[in-house]
Formats: sequence, C-alpha cells, structure tokens
Amino acid sequence: MPAFPRLLAPLDLGFTSLRNRFVMGAMHTRLETLDRPNERLAAFYGRRAQGEAGLILTGGYAPNPDGIFEPGGPLLCDAGQLAEHRAITAAVHQAGSKIAMQIVHTGRYAKIEGCVAPSGKRARINPVTPRVLGTDEVWTTIRDFAHTAMLAREGGYDGVEIMGSEGYLINQFTAPFTNQRTDEFGGSFENRIRFALEVIKAVRQAVGADFIIIYRISAVDLVDGGMNGEEVAALARRVEQAGANIINTGIGWHESVVPTMAAPVPRAAWAFAIRNVKNAVGIPVIASNRINTPEGAEALLESGVADMVSMARPMLADPDFARKTRLGRPQDINTCIACNQACLDRIFTERTATCLVNPRAGREIEFSDQPASQPKRIAVVGGGPAGMAFAINASERGHKVTLFEAAAALGGQLNLAKLVPGKNEFNEMLRYFKTRLAALQVDQRLGHAPTAAQLVDGGYDEIIVATGVRPRIPGFPGVDHPKVMSYIDVLSGRKRPGPRVAIIGAGGIGFDVAEFLVGERKESESPERFMQVWAVDTSLATPGGLLAHGGQGEPPAREVTMLQRKDESLGKRLGKSTGWILKAKLKRAGVRMVQGATYDAVDEQGLHFTEGGQRKLLAVDSVILCAGQESERSLYDELMARGAKVRLVGGADVAAELDALRAIDQATRLAVAL
Repeated sequence: MPAFPRLLAPLDLGFTSLRNRFVMGAMHTRLETLDRPNERLAAFYGRRAQGEAGLILTGGYAPNPDGIFEPGGPLLCDAGQLAEHRAITAAVHQAGSKIAMQIVHTGRYAKIEGCVAPSGKRARINPVTPRVLGTDEVWTTIRDFAHTAMLAREGGYDGVEIMGSEGYLINQFTAPFTNQRTDEFGGSFENRIRFALEVIKAVRQAVGADFIIIYRISAVDLVDGGMNGEEVAALARRVEQAGANIINTGIGWHESVVPTMAAPVPRAAWAFAIRNVKNAVGIPVIASNRINTPEGAEALLESGVADMVSMARPMLADPDFARKTRLGRPQDINTCIACNQACLDRIFTERTATCLVNPRAGREIEFSDQPASQPKRIAVVGGGPAGMAFAINASERGHKVTLFEAAAALGGQLNLAKLVPGKNEFNEMLRYFKTRLAALQVDQRLGHAPTAAQLVDGGYDEIIVATGVRPRIPGFPGVDHPKVMSYIDVLSGRKRPGPRVAIIGAGGIGFDVAEFLVGERKESESPERFMQVWAVDTSLATPGGLLAHGGQGEPPAREVTMLQRKDESLGKRLGKSTGWILKAKLKRAGVRMVQGATYDAVDEQGLHFTEGGQRKLLAVDSVILCAGQESERSLYDELMARGAKVRLVGGADVAAELDALRAIDQATRLAVAL
C-alpha cells in the first residue's frame, strides 16, 4: 500500500476520472502580460501536469469586459481566442492530467473605471466606486458565464471552476453587507444566492452533463456582514442541486483583516470551515489554504474533512509535488514557505508571479535543464541561500561543486530568520536544500573558511563567492555602549535584550526583530491559538465568522520602540500581502513607532534622539541595531587582487535587506548559464 493511499487514489466522477486527489489551485500569474504568453502558459501548466497533479485549475478568466481584474486582464468571450487555450489544454492532456478553467467576475474588486457590483459600496482595497448592476444586466452576466464555459469546452478544457469566493462578484451577491438590492437578487437569503445558482444552472445547460463544474464557495467570509456557517452549508447544498460536480473551498475575502494563507497562519488552520461544507453535501469537496505537505494533505482526507486537496503555491514551489509523493519521496519536495514574496506580493504590485524557492516557476521557457557541455570544478564559498541554490543547480547540470561554509551548519542567515515567530517554514526550506545537496553528493566543507590562496591554488575552474552580508554599524556616540547590540546578537541568542528595547531601523529586519521580541510562536503553530488571537468564530455562528470582542493575545514580553530615519510610516515597504499582518501584530503588542528620527547618542540613560527638531530621551535597557547591511566582500577583493576568475552572488553582490528571493534567483540563473 502506498504511503499516501487517499491522496493517490483516483477520483471517479462518472463521465471522467482524475488520477489522484491533488489539485493545483487557481492562481493569478500575469504571465499573459509577458512576451510569448501562450508558450509561457502552456509550459507553466504543462510542467505541473508532468508533475502528476490530477486536476489543474487555471488563473481566472473574466466572462465579460466588466469582470476583468485590470485593463488587459484575462478574458474569454470570443471563439477567436481558442487557439491559445488549445495549446494549454493540449500540454496538460499530453502529460495525463485534467484541466479546468476558472471563470471569475471581479465585481467591485476590478481596477477599472465603471466596475460593477450588486450595490454601490466601494471596496476598501479599491479606489474605484462601483456602478450598480441593473436586473437585466445581472441576467446578461449569467448568460456571459455560460457562454465562457461553452467556449472553455470548445478550447479543450475538461471543466470550469465558477469563482464564488474571496469577495468577487458572486460572493458580493451572497453576503448581506455588499448586497443591498431590493430586486429578485437581493434581500432574503434565497434572493442573495440566486445569482450563484442561476450561473451554475446556465453553465450546466451550456456545457452538457459530461463536463466538470466546480463551484468555489466561501467557506468562511471573514468580513463583518458575511454569511454564517449555516448559510454556507445551505448554499453548498443548493450548489450541488444546481448541477456542480465538485465544491472547492475558499477562505476569506481579499479585504479581510484576518490572514488566510501567509506563513503566520498555521497549517490546515481552516479545516473547521471546510468540514462544514463537506458535511452538507454528497459531492467531492476540495480543501484549500495553508496545506503544503503530503502528510498534512493525507491527514485532511483521512479525517473526512475533504475529498481532494488544493495546493496552488506549493505547486509553484515544486511542480513535482504529486509525483514525489507517489514515489514515496516527500523529503525531496521543495516546500512552499508561504512567504508570498514572489507570488502574491508581485501580483498585487502588477508584476508577474514566480516563487522564492523555485525561480523557474512561471519562467519555464527561460531555463534549460540540459547537462553542461563541459563540466567544471567549481568552488562555492558561503552556504546561505545563494550558495546552496547555486551548488544544487550547478551540480544538477553535471558540474563538480565544493561548497565551503565557515559556520558549523549550512543556512547562513536563514538560521536566524527561522527563529522569528511566523517564519518557522524556513525550516522546510533548509531541509530541502540540505536533502538535495546530499542527494547530489556535493562536497560540503562545513566549519571551513578557505583563504584566497587556497582557492586560487585549488585548481577550480570557477570560484563563486556567496559570503553574504554583515550588519551596518551607524556612526553615533555610544554605538559601542554595552546596551547596544546587533540583530545577529539578538536572533542568535548571543545577547539577551532587557525589558525595555529600542530598535534602530524599521526595514524587514527591524520588524522581524520586533516580532521576535514580542511575538507569540504558538500563534503560527496552533490553529486554536491563531483563531483566538484573530477573533475567528470557529463555531461559524456569527456573520462572516468573526467574533465581536476582538482578538485575545498574550501580554508582550517587552516594551519595544521602533525608530527610523525616513519620515514616512514604518513598514511602508514591507510585503504587500504580509506587511499588514506584521504591523497588526506589533500594534496589538503595543510596539511604539517613531519616524523621522535622528540618533544622537546612547549612554546609561538610554537612547538620545531627535524627532521633529526636538531632542528626546528613550529610557531603555537595550538598543538593537537593524540599520541595514553591507556586503561581505573581503574574500572577493583578495581573489580579484590575485587575478582569479570569481563571481559574486546573493548578499555579497547586493546587500539590500536580506533578499533571499533575489539571491536564489541570481544563483540559479548563474548556475544554468555557466
């Protein structure tokens, strides 16, 4: 019997079957905005099919121009567009998987003038106020959904997913606070769900009985005035009756103030909401959100929470997730760490998606996996993310790599990042890198910092310097006072700050240190604690699944003040999809934030600084320097002086913040190019 019997079991839908219970969930990629978009999309989805995902869901296509995400966004309403879709479906079918197109009308989330909605209430995440759809227009939109579904069938898709979750148009109809209509599509619960049901019925009539219809339901809205659990279950039953074959579960709206899929959310935290849907229907139900290991996915199926598991970003991170599971090699999976840096953060800032741990994602046509024509002996100095990524990719191409690391363990500053509450997934990243290096038999020299002379005399064809960064030490009186310590001192445990702390610098590192000092690790590891802190009603009795009394966090362990030189709000440059989470947590912990500060001195009294032209004293026990980094290039400079052939990657090349995304991408591309 396989190690994951439920995940690997086929799913018989009567008229068709899926080879396993893995679903690659729908993601916005914006690949259509790049050059050669059709080739890119076919390669992207085809690669996940080669990795044996049973069912692949595309990113959302609008059924009419009113429903697009942004100007030029994906839209399918004309048969003339089908050639590009047939290339996608052919690539997936050739690899043995099934593919369904997601149809999504964004409603009041559309970043276009004249966006439409059930009512005229503007979304807080969109500056555009929507126009109210007339009753005739609602019926026209229903027909548009059906027309797009029919085109999808003609384009070779095996089914469609009707997006009724995440706060898009259909969800805007079902929730009381965005549906203030008085016609047949508003008011009572029956009227509010009418639009969703009529869309399903119209789609079924257009595509026939032997075509997969998936309805993505909002299992919990996580907005005030959303549906309660009883209404969600009732809608699920009606969705089944209307003709859906499968129900997929979405969690929360994009404007929700509760995190739903970032790293601070515990794994499989939303099982309680998914189970509510599963218990209401007889058709298969798909679980989603923060499921990133085969063990966790199998446990959900075994416990009866769901019949299938959707993993969108995990299949960005590793397109072979399902295949490695079938082969009994879960340790070889490149796990999604839910950082959102290269996927959601890029999408929300109008860039194309990729993946921090897998730079090939969405860029499949840019990378070659061909063996090197002339294998080389390569020395890599530095075992952080850049050094490890280069060593792995170069070894995969047949180069003979020796990896030097001065510390006793690989990881570099990842070993610090993983200690921050909410960043425990970095352990998975390290596990994957170490497993892959061992499998490739990379020669690892730990606890060894080679000299320039040793490297030059070593006979290497290439020397890669990935020696990372060192903290930048600002120059003000008292910076060498015993109260002062670096972020490395604190995160490594070499020094322990006192009860009153000032943090100098409010970039990503400053916020991580603040979270380390006041954060609660079990919040990101215990679903029960997470729901308590973020005021989520796991009984689903309240509208939207939110408790009125607010969250209940533990008292912070320290009194923390963050200061920065820039005269702008602190955290402005944090990740679009995760920065607000961290700021909310620090606000809850009472962290004080000071902008436009200049640092005058540190002495026994504390930190002297100037704010708004006024000199002030912050009476603190400890001052932590998070004032940026500098590239560690001493070895590189020595090698250059000796005339060696040497290349820089990662923080040693560019020190801005601790950018693992850039470091891994740069190292991977260099290894492929050699």
